[in-house]
Amino acid sequence: MEQLDKIVQKESQLKRDMRSRHMFMISIGGVIGTGLFLSSGYTVNQAGPGGAVLAYVLGGILVAIVMMCLGELATAMPVAGSFKTYAQEFISPSVGYLSAWLYWLNGALTIGGEWIAATIIIHQYLPGVPLWLWYAAFAVIYLLLNITAVGVYGESEFWFASIKVIGIIAAVVAGLAAIFGWTGHPAIGATNYVGHGGLFPHGFTAVLLALVPVCFAYSGTELIGIAAGESRNPAESVPRAIRSTSVRTLLFYVISMIVLVGIIPWQQAGVNDSPFATIFQVAGIPYAHLIMDIIVITSALSAGSSWTYASSRLLWSMSLDGMAPRVFSRLSKRRVPVPAVLFTLAIGTLSLWIYQVSPNTLYLWIVSGIGLVAVLDWAIICWAQLAFRYRYLREGGDVSKLAYRTPLFPVLPIVGMILNLTIAVSLAFIPDQRIAIYAGVPIIVLIYLSYFLVRKRVGASSSCARLSVPESAE
Repeated sequence: MEQLDKIVQKESQLKRDMRSRHMFMISIGGVIGTGLFLSSGYTVNQAGPGGAVLAYVLGGILVAIVMMCLGELATAMPVAGSFKTYAQEFISPSVGYLSAWLYWLNGALTIGGEWIAATIIIHQYLPGVPLWLWYAAFAVIYLLLNITAVGVYGESEFWFASIKVIGIIAAVVAGLAAIFGWTGHPAIGATNYVGHGGLFPHGFTAVLLALVPVCFAYSGTELIGIAAGESRNPAESVPRAIRSTSVRTLLFYVISMIVLVGIIPWQQAGVNDSPFATIFQVAGIPYAHLIMDIIVITSALSAGSSWTYASSRLLWSMSLDGMAPRVFSRLSKRRVPVPAVLFTLAIGTLSLWIYQVSPNTLYLWIVSGIGLVAVLDWAIICWAQLAFRYRYLREGGDVSKLAYRTPLFPVLPIVGMILNLTIAVSLAFIPDQRIAIYAGVPIIVLIYLSYFLVRKRVGASSSCARLSVPESAE
């Protein structure tokens, strides 16, 4: 392996103790959360049974494209700054700055969204316990998990994410049993697929509009890029994690949705309860609703913890580049960015206050906002990979020596950019989610304008050195 360039060296202060299985489960922990367990009900309600499944298929294909672009970048330059650093280096410092702050804000909002989702379920069982007490408990748990050594965090996330994977598999098996009548009760059959207006009761336009909450559901797969900065052997572990996460996430979501829409009539689906808990209930499993709710709560907290990890590492990387205050570049004795963790958690709690003011709309607002930021950052990832490959070729690089190569170049990154930007524009045509445009666009403009106040510090850190990348082990 050749000497990595100075960008990798600059971000090499973090301890590289992340194993391949940790990276995979951190990504699974980020992507399989309330997007699947709660907001999937909203997608079914808006798009119908066939529309929901198709939307998750299309979203999964889009995610696979983005992950293939990210895979090439993360193996060539395994840094905690991930796509922020790639955009800064291969597109422009201003785009890197915008991507960094958007994604950090995305992570902070997701933390609050996962807490809200968990308390929606907990409140059904313990309505007398103040919500702020649960939020305080979640904050303590997140803090303890994220200030430990990265190897300890990775191991804990591996087991937390394993719980939700087991829960999904169990729900799929129980749902199939109910659909085919293997539970001792009459089979549900295809009633909910073909009845109540058919597979596409709102037409194919609803499928396209459903892609926004679907992108929220899939957001988190890109956490692999950030975890690469603490991977023991990124040239081997990152490509393996990229492939397994893309395929398994698509399978988890699509198969789960096929079962879910067969169990629950699309008119009854929503975001105020877990549709997966309903699957167990319909299957007639004793205490299944309680068991599934516990799994969903664990899932929400696991996803939020993954986002706390990713956002704090990103904020740490931003401080090194002059994009954020220098205080966030401080590391503990375990080489963990504790100030960045504390600040990320503090900002994440702000959304909880808004939820107290407007509990019936905030969750969907967060879904829309995160979906908007996700597709914008995914477009930037595709753009950065395109720019990276062209620069690599201009400098005489041999593509066969890349540890991971994005297939069908340049078609895939271009298609990924176009599709992601199209989905972002579609927010303007969804009344319930148009708030993401009204709130998101001014924030994007303000963040971009603020770049010009710090551009001297940011520009000074941008490298124009020749590329030096890990060679393929093939």
